[in-house]
Amino acid sequence: MAWTYGMGVGMAWMWIFPVLFLVGLALFFAVFVRGVGPSFCGRSPENDGGPRPGVPEESPKEILDRRYAKGEITREQYLEMKKDLE
Repeated sequence: MAWTYGMGVGMAWMWIFPVLFLVGLALFFAVFVRGVGPSFCGRSPENDGGPRPGVPEESPKEILDRRYAKGEITREQYLEMKKDLE
């Protein structure tokens, strides 16, 4: 009778199950995060990027005023764009 020091067929399965468990756990979290992600932020996947319910939409003039107030555009750009909107 040959002694294999406990390295029989049973030992081969001892490393497969933890690997399968970790792969399954990673897949579960990937699906969970992907499924919950957009709605967790207050948007549904169907309405991604559109206006949010309960939040009033800004007019072009308000957007222009906000951009000028933030310093994203210069005074000259602001006056030119404001003239274009009128």
